[in-house]
Amino acid sequence: MRFGAFLVSGRFPGQSDGDVLRRSVRAAELAEEAGFDDVWFAEHHFVPYGVCPSAITLAAHLLGRTSRIRVGTAVSVLSTAHPVALAEQWAMLDAVSGGRLRLGVGRGGPWQDLEVFGTGLDRYETGFEETLDVFLNATTGRVHARGRHFAFREVPVVPTPERRPDVVVACGGPASDAVRLAAERNLPMLLGLHADDEDKAKTVKAYGKPADHVSTVLCQVGDADVVRRALPAWLKDGLGAHVTLDGRPGPARDPGEYTERLCAIHPVGDAAHCVRTLETSLRRTGVSHVLMLVEASGTPEGTYANIARIGTEVLPALRASSPAAPGSG
Repeated sequence: MRFGAFLVSGRFPGQSDGDVLRRSVRAAELAEEAGFDDVWFAEHHFVPYGVCPSAITLAAHLLGRTSRIRVGTAVSVLSTAHPVALAEQWAMLDAVSGGRLRLGVGRGGPWQDLEVFGTGLDRYETGFEETLDVFLNATTGRVHARGRHFAFREVPVVPTPERRPDVVVACGGPASDAVRLAAERNLPMLLGLHADDEDKAKTVKAYGKPADHVSTVLCQVGDADVVRRALPAWLKDGLGAHVTLDGRPGPARDPGEYTERLCAIHPVGDAAHCVRTLETSLRRTGVSHVLMLVEASGTPEGTYANIARIGTEVLPALRASSPAAPGSG
């Protein structure tokens, strides 16, 4: 079993972007102190939902400020990134960190990002499989491409990768084509915050074979009303800021209703409730690596206190109930 902290770097009303990013850095350092196995950063562009535009850059910063904890991206968006450049960044950070970097990759959305970065809607619609394969090929040390979206002569990747990357693929549900792509390449899945245990179990079943998948949950130890007060305003400002490239509707969740759903399906409440909810989720989904979104209080103090309480009141109980050794899996 493994337990990680998930940091979206969300800008709640009244906060500055710099303060949010500094909160994420401090939260990650505290997660290491609290005994989390890993910490993962999200990536977004042009929206207050998350103000980290490069998860791998923030991961690099944290790798230099920590010594034990593994650091991941959740996710590096392949629709706007060049896969060879991402492979070079991974190889460099893997070397200097001793293998502590883990990459989550995903397709992203049909957002204006595609226009700004010049990759275009077609790359989003048809290019995810090709981009993923170019990235994976680049991590072998040499790469060439003769595809629809990438075509270039063979080049060596420098620095030469020292090992294969530890990659997870974000999958939106059992019917997602990303499930097939991940399974065909023997890459585990990253299961999203929006899905409940039943949805995640169906996605794992659709994958069709054993793998060390990763599940994302919201975890808030204490009064659930803290989440109910803070989350709707963040969701309203954040999700509503997404602009699609082709005019299709963007995210349309009601912030209050979505907050209630998250509180209902995730470990939000006193420590005993959080432990029971996580134990049930682990049993139902078969996924033994859980990432916990810890920022739902909306304040630095609340985030830090939540990390500390998870470390002292939740993680020891979960590890004590598992037949696996702490930190294994």
